[in-house]
Amino acid sequence: MEPALLGGMFALGLASGVHCVGMCGGIVTAFNVVEFRSRSSLFLRQLLFNAGRISTYAVAGAAAGSAGWLLSLQNSLYLFANVVLILVGLHLAGFGALLRLERLGGALWRRLQPLAARAAAKGNPYFAGLLWGWLPCGLVYAALAISVSGGNAFSGSAAMLAFGLGTLPWLLAAGAAAAQLRRWMSFPAVRLAVGGGVMAFGLHGLL
Repeated sequence: MEPALLGGMFALGLASGVHCVGMCGGIVTAFNVVEFRSRSSLFLRQLLFNAGRISTYAVAGAAAGSAGWLLSLQNSLYLFANVVLILVGLHLAGFGALLRLERLGGALWRRLQPLAARAAAKGNPYFAGLLWGWLPCGLVYAALAISVSGGNAFSGSAAMLAFGLGTLPWLLAAGAAAAQLRRWMSFPAVRLAVGGGVMAFGLHGLL
């Protein structure tokens, strides 16, 4: 996968993290709310939870990259990937370009969500994170669509890993920052700046 596109995936992850915590802060932090005697225990739980989530992204990315290899349409897939980046930027800027995508995984998530909640309650945050990775999200689906352009399992997995790492700082800070991020993302200028940053990577790839 092109380095510029990997950079775009990481930037997409950063932007998506702002979106997820800002708009869905209560849901993002739900699996992390348990009683611990120390902050280090809570931080370790959050790390394991997010490691599971990113592991799911990487596996899904490997499958998407393998699909790209089967299609063997590298130039067309690269073009498609950058168009999707632009659509994601529009979505983050407030134009709702990906809202319909989030309905695709709703049925699966209704089955997995109780399992994820039980895993979190029983002190198994990594497994809970693995399941959380299947939460319906138009931004994750868009990232998977982009990872198809990797053309093989390794590149597809690397693309989703870059995306997942981009989301990590925001979701680790979700408990403390959710309310503030919701306020930030309510400002049109902030949404335009975040979306414009992602669109810039897509436009660069097209050029």
